[in-house]
Amino acid sequence: MEPATPIAPQHMRALEQANRVRLARAELKRQISDGEASVADVVRACPWEAESMAVAELLTSQHRWGRQRCRRFLAAIPLSETKQIGAMTERQRTVLAARLEGGRIPVASG
Repeated sequence: MEPATPIAPQHMRALEQANRVRLARAELKRQISDGEASVADVVRACPWEAESMAVAELLTSQHRWGRQRCRRFLAAIPLSETKQIGAMTERQRTVLAARLEGGRIPVASG
């Protein structure tokens, strides 16, 4: 009988997962900064690495987007800077993506 492979302790698995997320987010932010990906597309698609990311963190990864510009932009929607991408409703995603692309906020049909 073969010995069982040891399972990593829970805290080690958590650290490994956190490192994977951190590296994936860094790559995503680099792609946004380099113009290879758009924030609007990331908001719409909500990839796994962006699910728990704050909206402000994603917005400020763009060139020329600092905290003040981010605050003013989100105040007009209105949307909290700390709102996680994965916790946004479909309407919030649509509105944010449309505003990022310079479009008007879509009106819900009633």
